[in-house]
Amino acid sequence: MTTSPDYLDLNRALWNARTAPHLASDFYAVEAFKAGKSSLNGIELAQLGDVAGQRILHLQCHFGQDSLSLARLGAQVTGVDLSDAAIAAARSLSAELGVPAEFICCDVHALPQHLPDTEPFDMVYMTYGVLNWWPDLARWAALVHRYLRPGGRLVLVEFHPLVWMFDNDFTHLQYSYFNAGPIEETEVGTYADPAAGIVHQSVTWNHGLGEVLGSLLHQGLQLVSFAEYDFSPYNCFAHTVAQPDGTFRIGPLGNRVPLVYSVVAVKP
Repeated sequence: MTTSPDYLDLNRALWNARTAPHLASDFYAVEAFKAGKSSLNGIELAQLGDVAGQRILHLQCHFGQDSLSLARLGAQVTGVDLSDAAIAAARSLSAELGVPAEFICCDVHALPQHLPDTEPFDMVYMTYGVLNWWPDLARWAALVHRYLRPGGRLVLVEFHPLVWMFDNDFTHLQYSYFNAGPIEETEVGTYADPAAGIVHQSVTWNHGLGEVLGSLLHQGLQLVSFAEYDFSPYNCFAHTVAQPDGTFRIGPLGNRVPLVYSVVAVKP
């Protein structure tokens, strides 16, 4: 598959630039998090169950809020992210709060170089805006398989690929549902703070549900649950409308399309 040769450098620089505005944003509510508020949403909590004592590998952890929320529930968590600024912030939060977790800064494709002989994990956990940074889901599924113990689970909660077909203003379809190659864009601001003074390139890929589920099945993982949701727990798109339960829908789309999906798969 053809990729931009510098996409990792571009995306790392983007997420490094985003980290400081995200830490200061109402979106991430870091002060409330420090005071004990969990960053986990109802969708993922329903899939997780009791995680006390479980070893969890959190891929694309950003600055570690979900990793530390899982650790607060008694899990032993290893968080991984491309951004050195985000990982530095995660380590700082862990130390400040006295909540232990391990954080590794690397491209997730290179994780076997950093965790070559580790004991397999009980769970691989990934949520919201993660798969679009992978050019090839076959490699992703192989990595998930590698790090799960027999009986271990993948818990994935992700924005629905239909969302990524639209332009940013949700007025028309702009991109293919299928992985037609890299999508190179100029990001202005950030979803957590549209007014942030960030103008930076990004490189992403769209992945349809067939590609997501097919890559897992090809690795021999068994699908336990799959669900679609007509709302987002985050106010991170244009024209959102708040719902009485605190979730959000995109105004022009209403409840007619899914915005999020969840997958739980088990390694036999």
